[in-house]
Amino acid sequence: MTGPREAPGGRMRGARMRRVDEAMRAVLSGAIAKDLKDPRVGFVTVTGVKTSPDLRHARVYVSVLGSQPEQTLEGLRSAHGFLQRRLATELTLKHTPTLSFHYDDSVDTGMRITSLLKQSPLDAPGAGDATPAANERTDGRHLTDEDTRPR
Repeated sequence: MTGPREAPGGRMRGARMRRVDEAMRAVLSGAIAKDLKDPRVGFVTVTGVKTSPDLRHARVYVSVLGSQPEQTLEGLRSAHGFLQRRLATELTLKHTPTLSFHYDDSVDTGMRITSLLKQSPLDAPGAGDATPAANERTDGRHLTDEDTRPR
């Protein structure tokens, strides 16, 4: 009988990988914000880290505010040795993963979705009048405690 730690791909392994990813994200965020002096790297947020199961490789996802992502990624790639060394000193891992930096466009996508929702015809006056509000009954009166009490 094997224990939960020995099961390949089990929950314990997934939880450990999430903790390692989060620890790496925190160390890299601090190092990029405070110690990296490359002028190509502007305001960068490390949005996530995904490590391979053997901890040999890590994909670092970043979002960039106010500058061009290509230049920022180029600056981060040139500083990968410094950042890997920083990971090795701050985290106790058997292997320090090789870092690869990738632009995370989820912030851009979220902003685009928000702007599309603001332009939605549902926001027009009178567009949502057909459905009752959450605190109204279908006959137009407001709900009371008696209406919501189980019978």
